[in-house]
Amino acid sequence: MAQVITDEKMVDEVLERGVEQIFPDKKTLKEKMMSGERIRLYCGYDPTAPSLHIGNAVTINKLSQFQKLGHEIIFLIGDFTCMIGDPTDKLATRKKMTREEILENAKGYQKQAEGYLKFEGENPAQIMYNSEWNDKLTFKELIELSSNFTVQQMIQRDMFQERLKAEKPIYLHEFLYPLTQGYDSVVMNVDLEIGGNDQMFNMLAGRTLQKNINNKEKFVVTLKLLADETGKKMGKSEGNAVFLDQAPQDMYGAVMSWTDGTIAVGFEMATNVSMEEVKEIEEALKDEKNNPRDLKMKLAYEMVRINYGEEAANLAQDNFIRTVQKKEMPDEVVSIEVSIEDSVIEIMTREGLAKSNGEAKRKIEQGGVSLNGEIIKDIQIKISKEMNGKILKVGKREFRKIVVE
Repeated sequence: MAQVITDEKMVDEVLERGVEQIFPDKKTLKEKMMSGERIRLYCGYDPTAPSLHIGNAVTINKLSQFQKLGHEIIFLIGDFTCMIGDPTDKLATRKKMTREEILENAKGYQKQAEGYLKFEGENPAQIMYNSEWNDKLTFKELIELSSNFTVQQMIQRDMFQERLKAEKPIYLHEFLYPLTQGYDSVVMNVDLEIGGNDQMFNMLAGRTLQKNINNKEKFVVTLKLLADETGKKMGKSEGNAVFLDQAPQDMYGAVMSWTDGTIAVGFEMATNVSMEEVKEIEEALKDEKNNPRDLKMKLAYEMVRINYGEEAANLAQDNFIRTVQKKEMPDEVVSIEVSIEDSVIEIMTREGLAKSNGEAKRKIEQGGVSLNGEIIKDIQIKISKEMNGKILKVGKREFRKIVVE
């Protein structure tokens, strides 16, 4: 069993860094940690997509901080809860997924989390699936669990109130999501659950069930969401997520696309750079003499280093400097086969360089598309034989070599 570290400064940092709220309070949880008792804690991840993203990395990073203090970590894959669909912050019912789709999505989660969390060695994190117990629940047991909550508690949630105003449906199974997430705490008999502050209701449901069924105190730690200065969350729904399975240079470039307001919070939430250095970065951002781009490059480098190592981070940074700052092309450019009379707009959409023909048109109109360094101005331009071998560039980082069939 791993030795539990009770250094007060280290404990305080874990309980303060990126933390928004602690239930019942920080003092009680700190006393438990300072006693040397080994805490069993977890965070759950519903496999709604094939890759974890930067928002997940924030909670995985917090798990790793507890792991380094010697505590017992559970990385829970919500293969059952994912079939229900978490209604949190959703103004419409989530699309239902099959178990097969969910398990396929979850295949790479351990590898993606390994940049932060250790799954081998003296104090390895455990991977668990909540279908192991939820699949076995009887209807009688479900009724008994649901008796711990009221309809009023559920319906008061913000997203349900918004749906009522908009006359959108609220399905009964959506009320069961916090119930099943809460039941995870009971079965695993945990001392603590961590998650983003948007998960507070679901986590507190587990606190209620743990108290009522196991007569045990369960702590809840909510983390600040990784967001820019306007409060816009970094994530899938906002289209600005960094995915943990992205290629190193793509991950680097994605971080570089963030606004300056995310730099300091990115260091605090998604890296293990010391808080002293984070404060220095915050001060440096206030000084007009400093270019925020340089600090953002440091953040992008750190994110790639955590997930892929120093060599990959160096290569990603060199690639960014050459292709963006010095406007050089990368060493390798993907070739695409096109036909004469294909429009550039259609090619951009087909190759994923734009989400739609409309977006492709806007990128051309804004001067963001070029062919061999010459900006394309005609939105109706079509492929010709003369374009064979030329480089199509979209934005700052996307390059394609035209091969005319």
